[in-house]
Parts: sequence; structure tokens; C-alpha cells
Amino acid sequence: MSVRKILANVLFLLMFNAGLNAQTSFIQEQLTIPRVEQIFRLKEDTLKKQFATAKLSFPPKQIYLRSFKYDSELEVWVRNSNADSFKLFKSYKVCALSGSLGPKRVEGDFQVPEGFYHVNVFNPKSTYHLSLGINYPNASDELLSDSLKPGGDIYVHGGCVTVGCIPIKDNQIEEVYLLASYAKENGQDFIPIHIFPVRYNVTKSFHYLAMTCQENKEYQKFAVTLQQVFEHFNHYKKIPVIGVDEKGEYIVFK
Repeated sequence: MSVRKILANVLFLLMFNAGLNAQTSFIQEQLTIPRVEQIFRLKEDTLKKQFATAKLSFPPKQIYLRSFKYDSELEVWVRNSNADSFKLFKSYKVCALSGSLGPKRVEGDFQVPEGFYHVNVFNPKSTYHLSLGINYPNASDELLSDSLKPGGDIYVHGGCVTVGCIPIKDNQIEEVYLLASYAKENGQDFIPIHIFPVRYNVTKSFHYLAMTCQENKEYQKFAVTLQQVFEHFNHYKKIPVIGVDEKGEYIVFK
């Protein structure tokens, strides 16, 4: 075989492998869905401007989602590396709520989970416009929730309706979905989403939680553990290491 032919074959293989790598790009896969392609086309420039106004680098390398049930809010925090502190990008209004304060423990209880989760599903064809799945039941829930029917299919989604999920408006889930897609594209396979009963630093919210916990010592202990993570993040703008013991209780390593 001639040197020219060998070089031609090598070039073909390099181009072929580059094509395979392009095909495995997460965002490129997402853009094959017309709904997502349109969102990227219409939203990307707007988000770039919002990031520039907030003096944040776009696109984000990492994001962190926080939701507060009683206060009906979903926050998006961003940073570019593990060494950086998170900075708040935006807070969205959660536009519907089912259940009450307290963790989800059984299928059909209409409860929004409380605890420490991560995004485990990107659904560009959701009935509720777009959705990001939450890995309920997690390791703690598997020990503390109903062993046969703990429930599942919990999402952050559009549509403003819910039975145990976290709904926001369609134009808002478009932004969150796009930012989560960029984070995943940039290597963040673990996108944390923490769901708190209340904002612990809002007096009205904290008093409501205290009243709810008054007759439930188990939930009181659970809520205090969640508060440790809330306060740690508020102070350092970094997420502490969180584990689960043999009883299913969260352990916060500061």
C-alpha cells in the first residue's frame, strides 16, 4: 500500500472518529428534538445577556438547584469549577404545590420530596413541556419510605400543575433545562437539587416550620439536618459532603 493511501486511510479514520465523538455530544443529541432546538435558538442569546449583566461566565460549567416548598421558589446557582463558590443566577416562582411540609414517604401521598437529590433524567418530550427528573427515592428514602411503594417520577417541569413535583412556567423551565444541558455537556454528570421545607432565614417561614414540627419530633430532627446544609451553603456558597447512615438519616460533613 502506498504512503498516500495509508495517509488517506488515517485521515478517514480520524474524521470518522471525530464524527462519532460529535454524535455522542449531549447537546447535539438534544438539538435533534425540534422543541429543544427551537429553545436553544430563541433563548441562548437572552441567557448570555443575562449572565453578562450578572457578571457570570456563560455557559456555566456547573449548576446547583435549590427549592423551597413553603416559599414556592426554585433557585439556580452557577460556578465554573469545584474550586469556585456558587453564585446565584436566578430565582423562579414555583407556581403550584401539592401536599404539605414533610418528606415524601409513600406512593400517592401527593408530597413533594424533601432532602438531597440530583438530576437523573432529561426529558425533552415531556407532557409538561420540558422536565428534569429527580432521583427520588434516593439512598435515604429507600430506607425510610414505604419499601414496596415509595413512589417516584418526581420532576422539575413546566405546565404549572403538579402532583408531587416542582412546576414552573414553560418559559422558565426552558431556561433551567438549557442551563442544565450546558452543565452536563461540560462534564457535570451530577447536578445537585436540594429540596428544603422552608427558607430557614425567613422568619415567617421558619415559624411555620416550627409549628408544623411541634408535635412531630422525628420530622423536627429531619428538618434540623436540612437546616445545617442550608446554613452551610449560605455561608460558604459551597455544598457540604452529605452521607446517609444505616438508619437512612442524612449525615452532614462540614
